Formats: sequence, structure tokens, C-alpha cells
Amino acid sequence: MRTIGIILVILGSLALAYETFRAERDKTTPVVVAERTVWIPPVVGGITLVSGLLLTAVAYRQKEE
Repeated sequence: MRTIGIILVILGSLALAYETFRAERDKTTPVVVAERTVWIPPVVGGITLVSGLLLTAVAYRQKEE
């Protein structure tokens, strides 16, 4: 659970830092490459970051007990 929390914290931080990313998809012919820019809403990054922090905190508290 702690590992998942750390991964979510990293992904949430990256989503907040980089709001867009480019995805390239190779079509059936080698000449045509479709580029697409995907926008990640900041709310998604924030929810991911907070969820990761909560999972990490819960895992840390369970380990102490």
C-alpha cells in the first residue's frame, strides 16, 4: 500500500507540473504519424497527489502500531 501511495504521489506531481503531453501513434503506413496533445486537468493531478499522500500516511501509521 505504501508503494502505491508513493507512485501516486509521483504521478500526481508530474501531472501538476506537466499539464499536457504529446502522444504519437504510428498509423498503418510508415509515413503517417499522428501526433496528439492530451491535456490533463489540474484537478486530476491534485486528487492523485492527495490520494497518494493519504495512502502513504495510512501505511506509515499502520507500520508504527
